[in-house]
Amino acid sequence: MKASHRIGRALFVATSLVWFLCPAAKPQASPSPAKKLKIYISVDMEGVAGVVTADQLGPGGFEYERFRHFMTNETLAAVNAATQSGATEIVVSDSHGNGESLLIEEFAKNVRIVRSWPRHGSMMAGLDSSFDAALFIGYHASTTNMQGVRAHTFSSAHLTRVSLNGSAVTEGEFNAAYAGALSVPVIFASGDDAAMAELKSRLGNIEMVETKKNLSFHSAETLTPEAACERINVGVKAALARLRDFKPYAIKTPVTLEISFKNYMPALILSYLRTVQRLDSHTIRFVGKDMAEVSDFVDVVDGYSPDLAP
Repeated sequence: MKASHRIGRALFVATSLVWFLCPAAKPQASPSPAKKLKIYISVDMEGVAGVVTADQLGPGGFEYERFRHFMTNETLAAVNAATQSGATEIVVSDSHGNGESLLIEEFAKNVRIVRSWPRHGSMMAGLDSSFDAALFIGYHASTTNMQGVRAHTFSSAHLTRVSLNGSAVTEGEFNAAYAGALSVPVIFASGDDAAMAELKSRLGNIEMVETKKNLSFHSAETLTPEAACERINVGVKAALARLRDFKPYAIKTPVTLEISFKNYMPALILSYLRTVQRLDSHTIRFVGKDMAEVSDFVDVVDGYSPDLAP
């Protein structure tokens, strides 16, 4: 027998043994597609590293254009961390001032951005129950806090206190309650030390990055923008790595909202509404069926003016 014939016969025998000893394996089911990770990011500016006065916070400030970049970069640090952690959908809410501070051309194509006002949901506009988690960037302390850089709740010009179910709240806690009503947990926040302490006392052990230590209402010892971005990136990744640890911050309904004004006239006029109770010369109470209704009421109170145009 030629060598080539012997080799061919050996291969035939070996192949036959393989088929006999190893019958065809059953078809394997295709792996189920990975669950999409959907993240919401609400961005304010007072808690951004370096912010201390109005010079950084609005179009009239001589440092505003530079700080728009810093605000955008802190947001990008969170977006990149979320993307690297598997997020496939990301919505960013530009929630400072006129709602047009973020440099939208800096963001990737998979990011959608909520801009300008008015909008249902305010700082949380566009959020719904399909999101897996919410992140807060650049947040600040409440108007009742004696510490905190640029501390206020919704309006430093008009309001002295905002409370939910009898407890004074920060914008962060208010927004976390809005998210909680949709079963979305807040898992990360960044801002000054006073803001982070307030949020921790209400929301528990969420991941946080302290961008600066307050020295007064208009002064702070701050991280550099680069250092803040690095810490935010690490913090968001840490939060998403333990996503299952977090629970939505849900408050009891109906929700009792109280608002105190710097001036007495708003409380007087608003008390003409049958759904509003005037508690004292500067304070009103409104009871909403849920956080969505309460949020809309706050927006009307703080945003309505008879000369609104166009």
